[in-house]
Amino acid sequence: MTTLLSLKNLTKRFGGLVAVDHVTFDVEAGAIVGLIGPNGAGKTTVFNLITGNYRPDEGDVIFDNQSIKTLPTHKIVSLGIARTFQTIRLFHKLAAIENVLAGCHCRMQSGSLAAMFRTPAQRHEEHQALQTALQELEFVGLQSQADQLAENLSYGNQRLLEIARALATQPRFIILDEPAGGMNNQETAALIQTIRNIRDRGITVLLIEHDMSLVMEACEQLVVIENGAKIAEGDPQAIQSDPKVIEAYLGTDEE
Repeated sequence: MTTLLSLKNLTKRFGGLVAVDHVTFDVEAGAIVGLIGPNGAGKTTVFNLITGNYRPDEGDVIFDNQSIKTLPTHKIVSLGIARTFQTIRLFHKLAAIENVLAGCHCRMQSGSLAAMFRTPAQRHEEHQALQTALQELEFVGLQSQADQLAENLSYGNQRLLEIARALATQPRFIILDEPAGGMNNQETAALIQTIRNIRDRGITVLLIEHDMSLVMEACEQLVVIENGAKIAEGDPQAIQSDPKVIEAYLGTDEE
């Protein structure tokens, strides 16, 4: 297996608070990896460091053998990293198809002049983007709701729309932040299959999720952090029985 993403002693401080404390782990190409831990453990901060929303105070983020820790977010997207957010960030007054087309935009080459004069190349590119957007909506099961405003979709379907938009950027690596939030059991089961289908497309997956049944079923490798520091790493079976992990989630008798 080839390592696609490496975090090396990644550290982020906010004033006197150490939100991420020398975290190191690798994600192999083609894997589904879960980053788990109690509330406030620093999981989303790790994601924000990978995607360029935050700059690390120490350490490095290596993607495909290249340091990306100082790159702006749009450059990181162009390298092939996409993400969804814990708090849904859709264009709520736009249709589902328009939201996914926004994801296609980062791969489009035509400039404003081409758009103004509607050149053949620009029209072809626009047609290709529309086809891509429709394919991604079909992939997540939302093709019948392409013309619905995002705000009118159910909460679970808004989550799926975010995934479709992220996939439209043509990533090699996708980061899912609480993708099952607000989903019922049936929707969560379908999401597990969607995550596997994403991997089957050759896209590596890193996710944060509180739904432990989803994590244990979907992920092949888990990284556990508590108070910003990594406390365990391994396959789901090993993590389930790790005393440090059990203590982090359930506390001790003294507590």
